[in-house]
Amino acid sequence: MDTTNDMNPSTPDRDPGRAVAVIGELLVDVVHTPDGATAEHVGGSPANVALGLARLGHDTWFATLVGTDDRGIRCAQHVEDGGVHLLPGSISDTHPTSTAEATIDDSGAASYVFDLHWDLAPVELPPDAGHLHIGSIGTTLRPGDEEVTAAVHAIRATGTVSYDPNVRPSIMGSPDEVRPRIEELVALSDVVKCSEDDIDWLYPGQSPAEVMAHWAGLGSTLTLVTLGGDGVTWRAGTGDVDHLPALVDDVVDTVGAGDSFMAGLVSGLLDAGLLGNDAARERLKHAGLPDVRPAIDRALATSGITVTHAGAYAPTREELA
Repeated sequence: MDTTNDMNPSTPDRDPGRAVAVIGELLVDVVHTPDGATAEHVGGSPANVALGLARLGHDTWFATLVGTDDRGIRCAQHVEDGGVHLLPGSISDTHPTSTAEATIDDSGAASYVFDLHWDLAPVELPPDAGHLHIGSIGTTLRPGDEEVTAAVHAIRATGTVSYDPNVRPSIMGSPDEVRPRIEELVALSDVVKCSEDDIDWLYPGQSPAEVMAHWAGLGSTLTLVTLGGDGVTWRAGTGDVDHLPALVDDVVDTVGAGDSFMAGLVSGLLDAGLLGNDAARERLKHAGLPDVRPAIDRALATSGITVTHAGAYAPTREELA
C-alpha cells in the first residue's frame, strides 16, 4: 500500500504547505439482508470526510486504526486509492479491523452489533498541517479518545479544528453520559456541524438556534445544523443566523451525505482563508454570513451530488463547476 500518493492532479494553486488532517474510525460495515445475503462495505464517518477532502484536491492525512487482516488491507487501500495518506500507526497487528454488523429485517429496519477497537497510537500530525477534522465514534470511544484530544490541543497552537459529533446512541451511552465529552470538544473547535437528529438526542426540546448559540457560548465560532431535505441553518461568528434549502433533485440514498457536507464545508472555508492557521481563526471570528456563504454553498453542492449516487460517493472539484 502506497502512503505517499500525489495530490489530485486537478488541485488548483493554493498554499501547498498547509495540509489537512483527519482522525477517526475506518471500519467495515457487514450488512445482512432478509434474503440471507451478506455484503461488506468500507465505512466510517471520518474516513468519508477524509476521502471527500482529498477528492476536492486537498493534501489530506488520516489517523485511524485498522488491522493487518484482509478487511484492514481493504480499508487502507480504499482510502489510499482516493488520494488520502495514512499517518504512521494507523495499521496495527494488535487487533482485527473494527466492524459494524447490520441485520436488516423484513420491514427494512436495521439492528447493529459493533466490534470496535480504538487503541489509537499517539498521532503525529504532519508538520505542515494547518487544519484538523475530528468526529463520530473515535472522539468518544476509549482509550483512543485521549489521543484525539491530545492532537486537538497540539494543532490549536498554530491551526484550526472542525468537529462533527455524529452521535451513535447505541455505542456512546446516554445523552447525559456523552454530552460533557461532546461539549469539551465543541469548546476546542472552531467549526462544529451536526444533524438535527444529533441535537434532538443530545438536547431534547431545544431548537437548532438554541443549540448553536449554546455551542457558540462554549467557544465554537461557526456552528451549523443540517436539516435533511430542508437544508442547513448556521450561526456565523458575528452571531447572525441564516438558512439555505438543500440542493437535491433525485435522491438515490443519503449514505455519507453529512460527511460529504462536512468535507465541502471545510474545503470552502480553507479556500476562503477562514481555516488553516491562527490568522484564519481570527478572520473566522469576524466573518459574517456573506463571508461564510460560499463555503456553505460548496457543502450543499457536495452533499447534493453525493445523494444522487449509491453509497458514500465523494465528488471532485470539477463536478461542482
